[in-house]
Amino acid sequence: MTATDRSLELIHTAAQAAADKLAHDVIAYDVSDVLSITDAFLLASAPNDRQVKAIVDEIEERLQKELGAKPVRREGDRDARWILLDYVDIVVHVQHSEERVFYALERLWKDCPELELPADAKATRGKAEEHAKQQAAEADQGPGGEW
Repeated sequence: MTATDRSLELIHTAAQAAADKLAHDVIAYDVSDVLSITDAFLLASAPNDRQVKAIVDEIEERLQKELGAKPVRREGDRDARWILLDYVDIVVHVQHSEERVFYALERLWKDCPELELPADAKATRGKAEEHAKQQAAEADQGPGGEW
């Protein structure tokens, strides 16, 4: 079994919305062969809680406006470290970068086929690592930006 056309449509719209809000490392997997509860997972991350919320809000708004889809469940809002949107056909995971590294969902789903995403979403790959290096360099410089 493979992800349905509806699932792919939801994934593409959600991935584009995440990319538009500067999400890091957007990736999607077709999990329909291993899970009976959903067709696909979309994973995205952000370096802070505020951006996690902004990404989730944008995904939710776009899926509602463009495709008439509402999540049946939204979890993780309080801490905004890992917010899950369950649309039945797809499940969206937006995680704080630290949670993304710790839980490593990609490792769990690596045997599932990766879904094709819009170019903007693909361009987010490696952004978390890039951001972490930039933060480390700024921290090494200390106050005032001097070595």
